[in-house]
Amino acid sequence: MPKYFGKLPRLSYGVMAVPEEMSANYTTGRYWGGNLKNGLAGNYVVNTYDLSQRPLYNLPSLTLHEGVPGHHHQISLAQELTNVPEFRKSLYPNAFGEGWGLYAEKLGVEMGIYRTEYENFGRLTYEMWRACRLVVDTGMHWKGWSREQAEKCFFENTALAPHNIKTEVERYISWPGQALAYKIGELKILELRARAETSLGADFDIRKFHDAVLENGGIPLNILEDRINIWIARNANGQ
Repeated sequence: MPKYFGKLPRLSYGVMAVPEEMSANYTTGRYWGGNLKNGLAGNYVVNTYDLSQRPLYNLPSLTLHEGVPGHHHQISLAQELTNVPEFRKSLYPNAFGEGWGLYAEKLGVEMGIYRTEYENFGRLTYEMWRACRLVVDTGMHWKGWSREQAEKCFFENTALAPHNIKTEVERYISWPGQALAYKIGELKILELRARAETSLGADFDIRKFHDAVLENGGIPLNILEDRINIWIARNANGQ
């Protein structure tokens, strides 16, 4: 992490199973935030219900997304913000928050997290999952698709297990648009990084760029873009 980030959060995190009473219909994994003030660590929550439906090749990508450098890193840093209204410390615009999670999965390639082609295959299956749900969310909430049509799209185009497909489609039914936010955020962060690399050339510092993206906590993408443009201008002038 110190090779890619200048500032690391003080809060630690652990790993726990999804509680049994909710695991049957819960997502594959999620991050549950801790509380620095109360000394409560964060948790990367992994669903161990029906393990035959949960291929191991997905774990590196899932861990990057939910743990470090994904949600634990970004959410814990936000809790350390000072001189801001209290709500800013837990503000979570989905495009920014989940966009960072997808960016973290891709960053894992540079970080050397995917040790085998099998593990990188897991990352690529997640890419297909995210591409497919752009179609499924739009299909159900704009085109009038049935649940069966949505599930068929996943069965035919992804490596998701049948149980995951059913729980994911139920999630998109109840939360319109949330699945679309992920890719919008990731593409914007990648665009801003490319802009910074082009503008700064040899002076581009990946650690400083990542810190600049996360230093204001959860913010709308238009504000993120404004902040990164200012950061680029300052660094171009040697500040």
